[in-house]
Amino acid sequence: MYFEIDPKVREDKGLSLLREETHRFAEEVIRPAARELDRMSDPEQVIAKDSPYWDVLKQMKKLGYHRIFIDPDYGGLGVNATEAHIILEELGWGSVGLTTAIGVDQIAPAVASLFAMGDVIEKIVKPWVEDTEAKYHGCWGVTEPECGSDYIMACEESFLPHVKELHPGEVRADEDGDGWVINGPKSSWISSAPTATHVGLHVTLPPHDSLANGAFCIVPLDQEGVTKGKPVDKLGLRDDPQGDITFDNVHIPDDYMLIRPPFYEFRIGQIICTTSCFMGTVFTGLARAAFEEALEYSKNRVQEGKPLCEHQLVKQKLYKMFEKVESSRCYTRKIMEHVWEKTYIERTFDASSRHALSAQIYGKRSAFEVAYEALQIFGGYGLTKDFLIEKLFRDARAGLIEDGTTEVLGLAAAYNIVQEC
Repeated sequence: MYFEIDPKVREDKGLSLLREETHRFAEEVIRPAARELDRMSDPEQVIAKDSPYWDVLKQMKKLGYHRIFIDPDYGGLGVNATEAHIILEELGWGSVGLTTAIGVDQIAPAVASLFAMGDVIEKIVKPWVEDTEAKYHGCWGVTEPECGSDYIMACEESFLPHVKELHPGEVRADEDGDGWVINGPKSSWISSAPTATHVGLHVTLPPHDSLANGAFCIVPLDQEGVTKGKPVDKLGLRDDPQGDITFDNVHIPDDYMLIRPPFYEFRIGQIICTTSCFMGTVFTGLARAAFEEALEYSKNRVQEGKPLCEHQLVKQKLYKMFEKVESSRCYTRKIMEHVWEKTYIERTFDASSRHALSAQIYGKRSAFEVAYEALQIFGGYGLTKDFLIEKLFRDARAGLIEDGTTEVLGLAAAYNIVQEC
């Protein structure tokens, strides 16, 4: 059902093999585990020691998927933008939830590999890239009880004149001898928080008056003063355990404070460009999965004496779904290539945030719209857990909120458009 329209990709045997191998892994390992995890009635079961969550995470690390965004000079996988896009689309086809787990896993070491000072490379990055047993597992500490998607706005430079309107932030870092002491809560929507050993954490610095006066640090979560909450029970992305973290006088060394003023907005904005490309791509994979499920079902389900796909209305739906999948792949791949060039090749860190944010928005909206139409084709059967489309629809709906609501992502892009264009 997949046809690669770009001849440079289609005719490259190495890229074709990469896609085939990644797809096989997604089909044989990720998707079955994701469905099993999704059906667990208690989210505590998802993170249990004998859960398939850990088996999949280990297998992904053995294949090097936890090193996609890490600087190749420090053990990164060394793939180019097209290769990264192919891998992430196929993993997203298998499960956005489990792909998110391996995505947030690498945020802290990836940022460290690009901007670290002192001993962080030896202490954090190298052991991380060498890990194939999930001894290290990362999460991204952004959302707080009183400020969620606000962080996206705080990292958009063109919004800075208005940033005082935002909440000042609840997780705060203060200098403490040769390091920093951290206090405050991060809310329940941190992917992999219940299972993580480390967090890439957003904090505010004195005078703690604005999210823009922020910093980014790595915090090991095995120390006194760290409290991790139980995984939340939620509608979608149930194979992506999320929970809260609270810090009570937690100390980190100075070199674990990776990004601080005056570079915070600039560098964090570029990190969000990368994560936006990630999200847009994996949801393109979900869109394709939903389209393929609907197409296959429409060929086999007979209504009024003929397969559903022979009915004009269903044909029209299938075409519109196909259009969204193909345009989503084309757009998110092109933006991935742009961000990759600015981050890993030129190292100028000046990628267009409006384009990166729009790639995430477009990928997510396409996934939801395709999953919605796919569910319509399935009819009542699509509401049952017997069919994968039920899970895909819930996951696609959750995506419109996860990693920043599409409304706020669009607003951040709009400020950049007005300021820069």
